[in-house]
This record gives sequence, C-alpha cells and structure tokens, in this order.
Amino acid sequence: MIGCFSVPGIDCIVIIMTETQIDIPYELDLEPLVHKLHIKPESDHEKEFNDLVQRVREVANPKALYRESYIQEKGADTVIIDSVTFTSRTLRRNLDEVERTFPYIVTCGTEVDGINIPQDDFLLEFWLDVIKEALLRIGVRYFVKHLEQKFKLGKTSAMSPGSGDANVWPIMQQRELFSLFSDVESLIGVRLTDSFLMLPNKTVSGMRFQTEVDFQTCELCHRENCVNRRAPFNKKLWESVQVS
Repeated sequence: MIGCFSVPGIDCIVIIMTETQIDIPYELDLEPLVHKLHIKPESDHEKEFNDLVQRVREVANPKALYRESYIQEKGADTVIIDSVTFTSRTLRRNLDEVERTFPYIVTCGTEVDGINIPQDDFLLEFWLDVIKEALLRIGVRYFVKHLEQKFKLGKTSAMSPGSGDANVWPIMQQRELFSLFSDVESLIGVRLTDSFLMLPNKTVSGMRFQTEVDFQTCELCHRENCVNRRAPFNKKLWESVQVS
C-alpha cells in the first residue's frame, strides 16, 4: 500500500507501507488444558484427548498479519489511518496522543479445522475448540512481544471492532480494518463473513498502539457474565466516551 503525507514546503511524500505475515512457534502445555476440561488421569478420555492434541501438533500453524500504519487525520469521533476512515469515539480517544498504530489479525490457523472429527462427537469438537483457543492465546502473546521488541514500543494496548458494547467500536468496521491489507485470506487463511465474523472462529483483529494508560475494552462492556472478561466495567470511563 502507498501512503501520501504532506510536509510544509513539499507537496507530498510517498511512503510504501508493507504488511508483515509471521508464522507463530508454539508449545501446547497439556496440564492447564486437562485441568480446564476436567479430564481424569489414566482414563479413556485422557487417551482420546492426548490423541487429539497429537493430531493438532502435526498440522497447527498459528499466524499473524500486521502493518505499521500512520494516522493522517483525527476528527471528533473518527481517525483516518492510511486513507481509511474509522469511526469510534473510544478509538479516537485512545489514539489522541498517538501518531502510529499497528492494525493486526492473529489466528489459530485454518489447518486445525481440517482435522476430521465425526459429526456427532460433540465432546471432541468441544475439546478441539478449547485447543484452538489456546493456540490463539499463544499467538497473541507472541505477536505482542514481537511487535514491542521490533519497534521498541514499550507499553501497548489494543482495541478490536465488536469488542465491548456494540457502539464502542462497531463490528461492521472489520471491513475497514481488513481493507488495510492486500489479501488476508491468501496470506493467513482468514475470511470475513457477511456478518463481519472471522473464520477460523479463533481469530482476533484490531489496532495495537503505544500507550502509558492501562486500557481493556472490557471496561466498556456491560455483559456481566462474559467468560473472557479481563477487567471490570468502568462506569467513569464509559461516561467519558459518550457523546454529549
């Protein structure tokens, strides 16, 4: 992608901005998975689970795709990044002191979905979903560390379309986020559906940015019973980003 930026005395500086795809190394730690799934030692279930993990290890290839992007313009509740307009009062607030951001997509990979499981074996399907979630978490940790080390970022935070309450950063903006990349599906196998969900299902996308402020989108989410909640709802923060 090519970006054009104005500088006093110069009409335009053209910068060629490239995307980066990384294959993520991983090790699956069985102990926390067995504990989470309540699998009894030396049981038939333990053997089945270990067999499934071995099949995953043979094919799994979690991946990440990201780019270094620059903010061209900031409105009241919009930011223009690499000529793409994003609308979110919270995103705009979080990027208030930022001129550079890193759009990203991290996935467990399509390879695991190719593992053949009988249609009526719901237990194996559930186990596989939990393993995919573990691969995704490993991928996100690796990606964040890679980004912070490569660009010497220090502390960072992130926002994702559709995370938090619906109007925090609408999930429909996945389309704009994906448009920052050339061909996501051919690069890392991730496809965006008509309802703006991502396949494989264990995939996350968003903007990561340098910040000194602790922020979790969960702070702006009213869903009390969310199993993935990482921070309590913050009423003061919620009120500060509402349109008056």
